[in-house]
Amino acid sequence: MSSSSLDQVAGLAFGSRAIHAGQAPDPVTGAVIPPISLSTTFAQEAAGVHKGFDYSRSGNPTRAAFETAVASLEKGKYALAFASGSVTTATVAQLIPSGSHLVSVNDVYGGTFRYFTKVASNNGVDVSFVDMSDPNNVEKAIRPNTRMVWIETPTNPTLRLVDIKAVAEIAHRHKGVILVVDNTFMSPYFQNPLELGADIVVHSVTKYINGHSDVVMGVAITRNDALYERLRFLQNAVGGVPSPFDCFLANRGLKTLHLRMRQHASNALAIATHLEAHPLVDRVIYPGLPSHPQHALSRAQTVNNGHGGMVSFRIKNASLDTSNRFLSALHLFALAESLGGVESLAELPAVMTHASLTPEARKELGVDDGLIRVSCGVEDAADLIADIDQALLKAAQKA
Repeated sequence: MSSSSLDQVAGLAFGSRAIHAGQAPDPVTGAVIPPISLSTTFAQEAAGVHKGFDYSRSGNPTRAAFETAVASLEKGKYALAFASGSVTTATVAQLIPSGSHLVSVNDVYGGTFRYFTKVASNNGVDVSFVDMSDPNNVEKAIRPNTRMVWIETPTNPTLRLVDIKAVAEIAHRHKGVILVVDNTFMSPYFQNPLELGADIVVHSVTKYINGHSDVVMGVAITRNDALYERLRFLQNAVGGVPSPFDCFLANRGLKTLHLRMRQHASNALAIATHLEAHPLVDRVIYPGLPSHPQHALSRAQTVNNGHGGMVSFRIKNASLDTSNRFLSALHLFALAESLGGVESLAELPAVMTHASLTPEARKELGVDDGLIRVSCGVEDAADLIADIDQALLKAAQKA
């Protein structure tokens, strides 16, 4: 393609946009894959006259290519990349001033909970954590000084769903309220929150978008011109930007996002279905199962017939020792934090990803010592199921 503009790829299907958005051949050499631009500064034709880039913190060709691609996949107008998902959260939260109130889903990622309770609170932002499985709870939580509503759906790690469209309608009835949706768990392939009324979508690029567990990055996407200008100012002023090399790797990863997400979801459904009938498993949580209490909502607000690659389950009569025996017995599933890579991972949220939550908060959310979270990779499903089966048998044996 001769141009990387969003207009030229707007009518293409997801896989074609993933490959071609922001991916114009190099105009000098004709290289199909644009080179990584490592330069920190750019020559100007005259003082203040440049070709779109002057200093790499403010903008970089490799970063711009990635941002163009992500904006296209999320059906947005703009995207801004950051050095991590946490920096993305912190930067977006700075859109609202001291003295503001923020309403967050209660079952939120541990790092986001930590930021809201330990950092945002010290900056004069009051945060309420609300069960958003009933959208009316959002309406009840909004105050005159509420300026932002923060959603994760599915939530982490209990995979509860939030009706994005319903919450958007509620939030936008109140002047000045910005709706942010963390879409990390679903990726742009399975869910497009901007289409459902969100103002800003954020991702930990580290997870599915990059998909290979070798980059730490984040991104924010919007269609709103004013929000984009404010976020662009903060991106430059705060300076939490990713390196060109990380942008190159993430852009390479997202070109196979559609292929990987299909396999992630296929494996997750196979594993969840198998575990639901397993005598050593008490409960399986996966939005793609008809037994999930919000299965109908998942079908309604997702696209491409997928429900993600994350599965949570409880081992029957599990203690911390039981869970540890299970996790230690796994061979293909690595015992590790994070998610969304091509390899399968397993973890115990209560003492790993959600250890920053208070014991009371974990108890309220059901994040106990028996809750296992697995990120289903793209290996063969039969091998993953066999690995889980042998680990469950070992976990059931007394130490």
